[in-house]
Amino acid sequence: MSKKVLIVTGDAVEALEIFYPYYRCLEEGYDVTIASPSVKKLHTVSHDFIEGTETYVEKPAYGLDSHLAFADVNPQEYDGLIIPGGRAPEYIRLTEPLPNIISHFFEENKPVGAICHAAQVLSTIPDLMKGRELTAYIACKPDVTAFGATYIFETLHTEGNLVSGHAWPDLPGFMREFINLIERS
Repeated sequence: MSKKVLIVTGDAVEALEIFYPYYRCLEEGYDVTIASPSVKKLHTVSHDFIEGTETYVEKPAYGLDSHLAFADVNPQEYDGLIIPGGRAPEYIRLTEPLPNIISHFFEENKPVGAICHAAQVLSTIPDLMKGRELTAYIACKPDVTAFGATYIFETLHTEGNLVSGHAWPDLPGFMREFINLIERS
């Protein structure tokens, strides 16, 4: 039986951070479900750095269909979870079903991959994050420390069932570690 992976996201997800994990998991033969607040065509974005700017710029990217609404997710059906970054985490974390979905994966010690701004989603489950170690985009360091975790300055970090990455340039290592975790689960 193939592994089942859930990806939780929404509009303004960083395009590379959704497409790379999605296709990489499909390449492994996993059954992958993209869940969002509602079933729709998601509008992804491209974040890039331009000389002279102090932060990234955002440009429209590709459309991508989600498969399932958060309200219809049964996390028990999945072997692993991926939370991409971009701006999506800042608003999907406000969606009522999401904290319960995320909690399940930590309570059951299932593999979780969190990259870039995904730390904003993890902030919804501070009791499960307290004392953990993870990395995230540097702008999320205050979020990580506020929910009681230790911010790791390395661009890739694995602790227990959680693999975390700084940003899209870290996707090859991030997915290698996530696949290692899911194959051992």
